[in-house]
Amino acid sequence: MEGFLSALNAFFTTFQAAVFVPVFIFIIALAMGVKPKKAFFSALSAGVGLQGFQLVIGSYSPILSPLVNNMINSVGINLPIVDLGWQNASIIGYSYQVGMIYIAVAIALQVILYLIRYTSVFQAGDLWNNYSYFLWGSCLFVLTGNFWLSMACMIVQQLFTLLCTEIIAKRWSTYYGYPNCTIASMHTATCGIFAVPLNILLDKLGLYKVNADPESLRKKLGFIGEPMTLGLFLGLFIGVVGNFNRLGELAAWGEITTCGIATAAVMAVFPKVSGIFAGSFSAITEAGKKKMKAAGNNDREWYLAVNDATGYGEAATLITGILLMPTTLLIAFILPGNLVLPMLDLVAIPYIIQPFVACSNGNVLKSFIGGLLYMIACLYFCTLTGSAFTEVAVSTGIGLQGAAMITSFCMLGHPVAAVIFLAFLSQNPVIIGAVVVVYIVSYILVHKNMDSIHEFIENSAINHTTKKAVVAE
Repeated sequence: MEGFLSALNAFFTTFQAAVFVPVFIFIIALAMGVKPKKAFFSALSAGVGLQGFQLVIGSYSPILSPLVNNMINSVGINLPIVDLGWQNASIIGYSYQVGMIYIAVAIALQVILYLIRYTSVFQAGDLWNNYSYFLWGSCLFVLTGNFWLSMACMIVQQLFTLLCTEIIAKRWSTYYGYPNCTIASMHTATCGIFAVPLNILLDKLGLYKVNADPESLRKKLGFIGEPMTLGLFLGLFIGVVGNFNRLGELAAWGEITTCGIATAAVMAVFPKVSGIFAGSFSAITEAGKKKMKAAGNNDREWYLAVNDATGYGEAATLITGILLMPTTLLIAFILPGNLVLPMLDLVAIPYIIQPFVACSNGNVLKSFIGGLLYMIACLYFCTLTGSAFTEVAVSTGIGLQGAAMITSFCMLGHPVAAVIFLAFLSQNPVIIGAVVVVYIVSYILVHKNMDSIHEFIENSAINHTTKKAVVAE
């Protein structure tokens, strides 16, 4: 068993998403009846697209990270729980056998649940982000020593994530322009159940009247509203904020202008890469529709899980994410009861907020407000889980780097995942049972009303546009 798990671990650490996702796409395409030549090019396009996303984000993040660190250092306020990033957190997920074992369990569960039509999402399309479950399960195993409790926790987290994914799948697919695709990572998909009601609340407050999507901004602002130009100004803004205490230095202006051009480049290049990636699914989508029509299942919706990097550089997502980086940092310093210093994972905010952007139909103002409220919740849940995570991290060999405690803002602050973890950490059968009952009831209600839920979310997403049109008439 240990040899098998080691081999499995080596596979996932050696071959990243850009390699094994095309293999999945190729197999799925052939299974759908796509001709081998077309299936090959679909798979290759998926791999090229994913690699393109990684190259763009991988080049952009090192430019942003020093600026974020400068922001933190210039403020001079120390909080006891320091965010050391999802990369350090992922090490824990792959450090314990319980996480390694769950790799096989997760893949089997994801495939079986899709095949028996328990879910409309083929979650196995995004294998990399399974590490989220490994992280929480490994933490629970270290703290309790209970293998089966840890496995159960990961399964329940995965089931909740799938349910959240199903709720936002159609809206995400429509907004980001990837047919029959959606995001299914726990740290992103679970945000959807907060994004939907928050979007409705903001509409009730009248924010549907504000057309703040990238297209509207372009029309209102002319060339200044063009994605590249907006990217330039946003990049310059974050550069100035990150170098506010050293604006008299030439090196600072080098960083500022580099960030401006880099952000403009992301705005320009990302849509082109997105086009390549989206094109990889057209053959599968068409073949899937034909198969379902032949089988008399025209009405069945299905979605392939894709890496959340696919939405990172979308104009409204990146604009909102960049605005939230310094704002989240500022809020952390003044938020009562918060003990977390968000740091390395601030650059991951565009991953997290995608449901907010999709549900608001790209409205930057609503996405920003909804995203900020969610960031506040993340800070509090990181505060709650910080002590437990630090204990586990130290046992794994991860250094505290001078901090009293550490966390990962991107991974450990999400309410759904954190609540499930804390429930299982209590080892109280009543509390754990309550979580399971909530899931069962939620699953029944959601699947009974799935079409109505999707229709409601779609109508809510375009609410401001619809109302504007009615008024104009």
